[in-house]
Amino acid sequence: MGTLVRPFVFAWHFLTGIPLSHALHEPTAVELARSMAWYPVVGLLIGGGLVLADAGLSRVFDQAVVNVLLIVLAVIVTRGLHQDGLADTLDGLAGGKTPAARLPIMRDPRIGAIGATGLFLSLLLRYAGLMALPQAMRVPALLCMPAIGRWAMATLAWASPYARAEGGLAASFLTYLSWPHVVVGTGVLAAGLGWACGLLSAAAILLGGSLVVCALWAGCRLWFGGVTGDTLGATNEVIEILFLLLAPSLLLLS
Repeated sequence: MGTLVRPFVFAWHFLTGIPLSHALHEPTAVELARSMAWYPVVGLLIGGGLVLADAGLSRVFDQAVVNVLLIVLAVIVTRGLHQDGLADTLDGLAGGKTPAARLPIMRDPRIGAIGATGLFLSLLLRYAGLMALPQAMRVPALLCMPAIGRWAMATLAWASPYARAEGGLAASFLTYLSWPHVVVGTGVLAAGLGWACGLLSAAAILLGGSLVVCALWAGCRLWFGGVTGDTLGATNEVIEILFLLLAPSLLLLS
């Protein structure tokens, strides 16, 4: 299988629970790094699935029910990977006073009160964002939301050191991740945003997303000494929710 296809399959398998190939396993560190260039592509495919689900469910259910089902579908497709990262990150922030104290807390499989509360509030904000979306903006917002979240993960991973000296889930991805991977992913996201939202909105979304990524980069360095798989998952959640909440204003620029 080609050098382009394998990283895409690894990106798909990592970011979703839907298998594409049972023959591909044990990727190299280089392939894991290359797979992050495909993250926005996987995000657009997930977004396309949400658009189709929205169209089908809207024929049967009220809009409020559809929005809840879309959130459930997104969590199932991604196996709750990013929600778990958000909860662990919040537990680490709440339970430790230094990076050295926070990192072990984040590895605890049990969820704490702050993590559970933050997770609940994040789902509530997603629902509110979906409810506030004007009907004409649902397709571009649903399509692009997963893509910008996964682009933010790859960009933050490239810009940040890994926090754990002993290694971890994200360490293999970061070892060979370089700026060309980020450039490719950014180009894919820009093309998707430009097609779905218009050039002016796409530029505003990329600029706003970059500013949020810079803020998260500073926070990860200060609070954890770098990034982990959990903080990257939390990044996806923060970016997606902010995009949903601000989408009506941003998409009006087109």
